[in-house]
Amino acid sequence: MKSKLVPAVVLGALVGAAISLFDKQTREHTIASTKKVKDTVTYYAQNRDELQNLIETKVEQAQTFYSTAEQNITSIMEKVEDAKTLPTTVSSLLSETKEAFSKQDSGV
Repeated sequence: MKSKLVPAVVLGALVGAAISLFDKQTREHTIASTKKVKDTVTYYAQNRDELQNLIETKVEQAQTFYSTAEQNITSIMEKVEDAKTLPTTVSSLLSETKEAFSKQDSGV
């Protein structure tokens, strides 16, 4: 048996899109968006070097973002490890302070 899910979903999407175009504002927005996409595709089809530069710039930005995020995550993980040892450090500091005051009170 062939599944009818995908064709039904596609048909439903097409019917929904057609119904939404009955609204004038939606129709105008869709036409304007489609024209903008068409103009952009036409422009980059004629200016492939610029498209290549744009893609390279975006890739570099993504790599920089990834690198920065990786450094931030590493830094956070180090701080978490430091925070794990903090309770024992504070505990030992409190114990030492208690002992120091106990010695002072006892006259030692």
